[in-house]
Amino acid sequence: MKSEDGSFFDTEPTGEVPVVSSSDSRVTITGAEVAAESQDALPVDETALPHWTDAPTGQVPIVVAREAAEADDPWAAIPAPAWREGEADWVAHEEQFDASFLASETREDESRPWEFVLSEDVVVEETILDETPRPAPARPERTRRPTNPLAGRAARRSKASSVSQATTTGLGLGLLVAALFLAGPLPVAILVWCALGLAAGEGYAGFRRAGAHPATILGIVGVLTLGVASYERGLAATAAVTVLLVIVGFLWYASAERSIDVLDGLGATVFVYVWVGVLGSFAVLMISPRYSVDRHGLAFLFGTVILTVANDTGALFVGRWLGKHPLSPRLSPNKTREGTIGGTVLTLVAGALIVPMISPWTMRSALEIAVAVAIVVPLGDLFESMVKRTLGTKDLGRLLPGHGGMIDRIDGLLFALPTVFYLTRVLHLG
Repeated sequence: MKSEDGSFFDTEPTGEVPVVSSSDSRVTITGAEVAAESQDALPVDETALPHWTDAPTGQVPIVVAREAAEADDPWAAIPAPAWREGEADWVAHEEQFDASFLASETREDESRPWEFVLSEDVVVEETILDETPRPAPARPERTRRPTNPLAGRAARRSKASSVSQATTTGLGLGLLVAALFLAGPLPVAILVWCALGLAAGEGYAGFRRAGAHPATILGIVGVLTLGVASYERGLAATAAVTVLLVIVGFLWYASAERSIDVLDGLGATVFVYVWVGVLGSFAVLMISPRYSVDRHGLAFLFGTVILTVANDTGALFVGRWLGKHPLSPRLSPNKTREGTIGGTVLTLVAGALIVPMISPWTMRSALEIAVAVAIVVPLGDLFESMVKRTLGTKDLGRLLPGHGGMIDRIDGLLFALPTVFYLTRVLHLG
C-alpha cells in the first residue's frame, strides 16, 4: 500500500480488494492482484480449530490427551503440597498420602519409620488371619515400672486351699478365741493387738513385694499405738495417732537417703494403717472401759465374731457346692453369688439361734445386726481381693494353713467391727 507521497504502511496484505467509491481519492492501491495470488503460500496454523462447517477429522483434543497421559503416570496420583495450619486441615488431608508404596517387598529391615510395633495379641491375631506359619513371639518378662510399680498387675495363681486343712485351722482358732473371751477384756485386747500387728506386717510385706516402699516399722508401731491408745482413751485416740503418723511419716521420707515417691512410700504406709489399724481399733473400742458397761462390749464383740465366721463359712461351703455365677469377675472370680446367698442365710441363722444365747443380745437385736454383717462382710472380702489383685498376689501371708495370712482371715471382720460398734449405739444396745 503506497501513499500519495510515495511512502509505504507497515501492514501486510490481506488479500481483500477495497472498494474505492470516490474517484478523487488520493490513495492508490498497488499489488492487489499479487497479494491475492500469494494467499496460498502463507503458512497454515496447525493448532487452530477447524471451522464449524468442516467435516470431523477424528482427532483428539489436546486436553483429553493430556488427561489420558496423566492417568498412566503413577506419580500423578500424588497430590500437590497442601497448606495445613489447623487441626481441621490435617483431618481433611490425612488420607491423601499413603507412604506404604515406598516400602520394598524385599527389604529385610523391620524397623520402618511408618510402621507401628504391634502388641502380642495383635500379632497372634494377624498370624491366624494370614494362615502363615510363624514362630510364636516370646512373651516378655514382667518388669516393674519405677514410676508406678503397682499399675496393671494381675493376681498370680496359687494352689487351691484344702477344705479339711482350713476347717482344722478354723476350729483351733475358734477354741483359742473362746478361751480368751472367757478370761476377760484384757486378754482379748492383747489378742486383738497381736492380730492387728501381724496383719499390718503382712500388708506392708505385700506392698514391698510389689515394688512400693512403705515405712513398715513406722506403720506397725502406729497400728499398735492406736490399739493401745483406743483401749485407754477411746475414739479421741484415733485422730491424735493418725495425725502423728502422717507428720512422722513425712519426716521419715524427707530424711531418706534417696527420693521416694510420696504415694509409693507414705501413701502405702497410711493405707495399711487405716485399713488394718483404724478399722481394727473398733474391736478394742468395744471392750474399752469407756464404752463397755458390765462387760457388754465383750459380748457384742464376741457376737460380731460369730456372725462374721458364720458368713465366711456359709459362703465357702455353699460356694464350693453350688457356686456358678461370679459375684465380681473383675475383682474376685472365685466368690460367687450362690456363696454370698449361702453366707447370708447362715448369718441370719446364727443371729436367730446362737447369738441371742449371749447376754445382753436378743433375737431382734441379733437379727438386725446379722443383716448388716451379711452386707458388709462380703464387701470386706472384695476389698481385700481388689488390693491383692493390685499388688499381684494370691495371699498376703501364709501364717494360717488353709486360710492364708492373718489379714486374709480378718478382712471381712475389719468392715464388720465399725458397723456393729455404731449400730449398738444407734439401737441403744450397749
